[in-house]
Parts: sequence; C-alpha cells; structure tokens
Amino acid sequence: MPQNEKTGSSEPKAEVILYCTQWCPGCRSARAFLKEHNIKYVDVDISKDREAAARVRGWADGNETTPTIDIGGEIVVDWDKKKICELLGIN
Repeated sequence: MPQNEKTGSSEPKAEVILYCTQWCPGCRSARAFLKEHNIKYVDVDISKDREAAARVRGWADGNETTPTIDIGGEIVVDWDKKKICELLGIN
C-alpha cells in the first residue's frame, strides 16, 4: 500500500500502521518523523474508521489514544519516539 493511503474498515496489512486523527499534534509529529526517515506506512484515521478505533481502544485500556502505531505487530500507544526508533532500528 502506498504511504498515507486511507484504508477502509478492514484491518490494513502493512509493516507500519499509524492510527491517528487529523487534529492530533502527536500524529503530525509521527507522520513527519516517518517521512523524514523514509518509512512507508499506512495512515488510518480512527475518527472515520470505527473498527480501527475499537482496535486502538483494545490496545490503549479503553481509550482512543493517538497516535497508536503498529510496527510489525508491536503496538506503541502514544508518541514514544524512543520505542519507535528501537522498533524501526533508527539510531
């Protein structure tokens, strides 16, 4: 899937999936970071995809916390740059 492609209601298949909203400052930081490091990702807007919002609530103790990032099956809730760098192998 191309970078930033909006997905439908089924779970996307990609190495990096960014669960976000358009208004979230942490999401803007995450998008800029991934772009800066040439990391391809799928961007899922949980305000429009309620199935994705339910997945995020399951990972984030019932909250719709954004950004939530799925990196190869490892879930990072909120903007944790150190953990994201570790999972992506960025020094």
